Amino acid sequence: MFASGTDIVRLVEQWAPPRLAEPDDPVGLQLGTLAKPVRKAMVALEVTPEVADEAAHAGADLIVVHHPLFFRPVPHLRTDTPFGRMCETLLRREIAVYAAHTNYDVADGGMNDLMAQALGLERTRPLVPSHTERLKKLVVFVPETHHGAVLDAMFASGAGWIGNYSHCSFNVEGVGTFLPGEGTSPFVGEQGKLERVREIRVETIVPEPALERVVRAMLDAHPYEEVAYDVYPLDVKGRESGLGRVGRLAEEESLAAFAERVKRAFGVSHVRVVGDPDRPVRTVAVLGGAGRRYARQAAASGADVYVTGDVDYHTAREAEAAGLAIVDPGHWAESMMVRPFAERLGRALRDAGFATEVVASQASRDPFWWR
Repeated sequence: MFASGTDIVRLVEQWAPPRLAEPDDPVGLQLGTLAKPVRKAMVALEVTPEVADEAAHAGADLIVVHHPLFFRPVPHLRTDTPFGRMCETLLRREIAVYAAHTNYDVADGGMNDLMAQALGLERTRPLVPSHTERLKKLVVFVPETHHGAVLDAMFASGAGWIGNYSHCSFNVEGVGTFLPGEGTSPFVGEQGKLERVREIRVETIVPEPALERVVRAMLDAHPYEEVAYDVYPLDVKGRESGLGRVGRLAEEESLAAFAERVKRAFGVSHVRVVGDPDRPVRTVAVLGGAGRRYARQAAASGADVYVTGDVDYHTAREAEAAGLAIVDPGHWAESMMVRPFAERLGRALRDAGFATEVVASQASRDPFWWR
């Protein structure tokens, strides 16, 4: 069975929820429809005429991109222009386009985590915090016979995380009472007779976005017709997320050596560097794409060097004056996400029982070249 476009987007948005996107960032479905089977999906950094032709020749039904197709307002869509012809190709071939942009930048395991991992950064944290997770406490009463099954179902659905600790819960034994009324079919006991059952009160933590999913899994695993459970709001804050990452290298190295590390990590032949080649670097800030407007946050974070693209002259001068080195591998460095994203989506679809094939675009290219 092939996944629908809606099925695929549902999986993507579990990793990169649209609520994480920056204000006014046009994430989501950009062209076409998700209400059809997808035999093949393609992952690309962006849609270019070459990528559109590649998708058409490959028989793709959906392209999942990082850079939105319609990022800036489009005054017209004329088929006598290169952009218009590209959109015409996509529409004629019924190829939908879906974009996960700044929500994928912010997401755990998303763009900036991939870039930080490629650079070998340890103990990372967000460079520009933008979201703090809200937490709920979920309490449910479970018969002893099903205690393990209900706990496992909740944990598998996203409950029980406190920091880097998983499977966190508190469990208290007690006695539950109930009297099944007319029309009931109780798991334990019989109609009209008061029952006393050994039960366990289970308490665990659930991130608010996962609450519906966890409750549904809990109810499915619970044997009772009517499940007694409570949900409490908490003042305790959960994990913080945001744009970019700040982390540390395992060992200090020179800026010149680090620039070579950046080239290897992102598969680029050239980088632009601001700073003394011999200066030592250990703490690194990284932000995929055009991150020049966050250079001051990078300096304030304690980073020795900031890795980002599209740095302009005046930002370079300000960073130099602030004692912050910069390595600019270009915006194209973000293309390193294509293969990992495609592999992750392919695994998720297979695990869900779908036969949809996921391929990584090979036609994307850097618009710049150096002599």
